[in-house]
Amino acid sequence: MNHKTYCLTCGFVFLVVGAAHLTRLIAGWEIEIAGWVVPYWLSILGLILPGFLSAYGFVLASRAEPRRAGAAG
Repeated sequence: MNHKTYCLTCGFVFLVVGAAHLTRLIAGWEIEIAGWVVPYWLSILGLILPGFLSAYGFVLASRAEPRRAGAAG
């Protein structure tokens, strides 16, 4: 897998995770794990951090230089 494909894949995965947290915040879904109700502020962090990582992955993918024929490495 080349660098551009890797960055695009990571960007897409983080985009899906961030979208799931955004959906939870908009729809008001509650998540309970072993009797513990997950607070909404965790989904705010789960929206911001993966959103940043997604954007960064797409930026890195757009900056990836194509390999030239005959290049070493």
